This record gives sequence, C-alpha cells and structure tokens, in this order.
Amino acid sequence: MEQMLYILPRGFLIGLLISAPMGPIGMLVIQRTLSKGRWPGMFTGVGASISDLLYCLLTGFGISFITDLIDRHQLLLQFVGGIVLAAFGLYLFRKNPTRSLKAADGEAAQLSSGTYWGDIVGGFLLTVSNPLILFFIIGLFARFNFILPEFGVHHYIGAYLSILAGALSWWYGITFLVNKLRRRFNVRSLWLFNRIIAAILIGMAAVGVGIALKHYFF
Repeated sequence: MEQMLYILPRGFLIGLLISAPMGPIGMLVIQRTLSKGRWPGMFTGVGASISDLLYCLLTGFGISFITDLIDRHQLLLQFVGGIVLAAFGLYLFRKNPTRSLKAADGEAAQLSSGTYWGDIVGGFLLTVSNPLILFFIIGLFARFNFILPEFGVHHYIGAYLSILAGALSWWYGITFLVNKLRRRFNVRSLWLFNRIIAAILIGMAAVGVGIALKHYFF
C-alpha cells in the first residue's frame, strides 16, 4: 500500500504534465472544442492520451532493463532528468503556442472524420508522430524517481493507469473550460498559460538538481 501511495500521485502528475504544454495537439483539441463542441475535442485528447501512454510504456520498459543502474545512480539520473526538464521548460517559456493554430486547423481538416473514433485516431496519430516527447517523459520519470527496482507487476499497472488518468483529467478539464468560456476565450492567453507551465517545470527541475548537488557536495 505504501508503494502504491508513492507511485499513484506521481503517475497522475506525470500524466498532467505530459498533456499540459500547448503544442499542436493542444491547439487541435481547443480548435475542435470551439468549432464542433466539447466531446470531439475531448475524444481527440483521448487519442493523445493513448499515444502518451504508449510512449510512457516504451520508456518504462527501457528503464526496466537498467534498473540496477538506476538503483546505483538515482541522484545522477535525478540531476540529468532535472536538466532535461529545465531545457524543456525554457523552450516552452519562449514558445508562442498561437503559432500552432494554423497547423492545428490544417490537421483538424485532414484528420477529422466526423466520428468520435475518428477524433481518437486523429489525436493519436498527431501525438505519436512526435517521438521527441520521449525525452520529456524520460526527464519526468527520472525527476520523480518513478520506476523503482522493487516494484511488482501490480505496481506497474497502477503506475501506468495513474498516468492515463492524469492525462485524461487534463483533457476533460481543458475542454470543459474552453466550452464554458467559448465566448470569452482568447487564444493569445495560451502564451501566458504556457509560460506558467514552463515556470512550474523549471521550478521542479531546480529542486531536483539542487537535491542531487546537495548530496554530492554537502
């Protein structure tokens, strides 16, 4: 039970953080919510969540092959993970998500089939086509020390289900908010939102790097 209490909130937070940055998939979800209604946007997010879960599984299986290395170098990996998160946070801070709006409109036209299944497939394909997210996921896994050598099968099942729950909760919340505020919604406000997410990532990265450095030098 103690291990599940350790892993479930971390998995949920990882799912939220993977989904939160407003790249092309975020803009596509918002575009579909505004133009078609909440549920087409939500099911597009479901497809993105499935893709994110797939990449998390690939990351977890890759890490499972080197669990002994992780056990011996946890702080080093936490340091490296913090650097990766900081780099991603800085990139996100400088990125203007509104530039993705035209690309999202084009993707919406190409991927839309008028059904919820089509929305799921479209969201999945758009997200899975960006394998660079693996580096972000690896950084999150390392920063939160997410995969431990002593975990059993039931821990892994709970871990990945919590990631999926976090991602789905994000898309459920964002589509609800956009749908409710559609008359007042200003896409340019996403720039500020992206910077807030970036600041959170940089802050978490700084804490992780600080803990690692404190262990090695103090």
